[in-house]
Amino acid sequence: MRHGYAGRKLKRTASHKRALMANMATSLFEHKRLVTTLAKAKELRPFAEQLITRARNAHRSEKAGTITGVDVHNRRMVGRFIKNKGVLQELFDTIAPLVAERDGGYTRITKLGLRRGDASETAMIELVDWSNPQDGRSSSTRRRPAAKGPAKPKPTFTPKAAPVAAAAPVADVVASDVVEETPVVEEAPAAEAPAAEAPAAEAPAAEAPAADSASDSSDAGGDAGADAGGASAD
Repeated sequence: MRHGYAGRKLKRTASHKRALMANMATSLFEHKRLVTTLAKAKELRPFAEQLITRARNAHRSEKAGTITGVDVHNRRMVGRFIKNKGVLQELFDTIAPLVAERDGGYTRITKLGLRRGDASETAMIELVDWSNPQDGRSSSTRRRPAAKGPAKPKPTFTPKAAPVAAAAPVADVVASDVVEETPVVEEAPAAEAPAAEAPAAEAPAAEAPAADSASDSSDAGGDAGADAGGASAD
């Protein structure tokens, strides 16, 4: 039976894989996040968290005063893999104090999908305390349902007014109707014609004196003729 077969070889020898993990851990501590394949990220996670735990334990010992000065042993154990002195100091002086109260779970893996070219699954591994505030910050307590208030009235639909350009034909029709109705307006003087001819109807009354004068003149002429006849008869 084959024992000790856990983990991924990543198609590398043991020494090559150990060097790969050390280099990736150094980049992770320096940049606080790293984009790689999903298999490498899963292998890097326990390796990097063990180094962070050593730095956290050294910080706790130095803060509690159980060790005089600095914890040289843990620094040397971590220094076997982290060769960069600046990154090693960053791990013990900056990262360790920030995760002093955290018992494990220092990193997070986020899948990013397939990579172009070979279609490998990619992922981003990052330190939790340096991630974006909205990432992974969810409350464990359930939120109370919001109290239902009075129902809001539904908005009524209001038809839009017709555009001004569409009203032009209506105006033309009204104008044509007005033109066609103008003869009816012109008939008004015909109705008032009797009033205008009223003086003509009264003309006989005005001419009556002339007729009377004519009759008077005829009567006078008759009387004069009668008188002349009587004179001649005499």
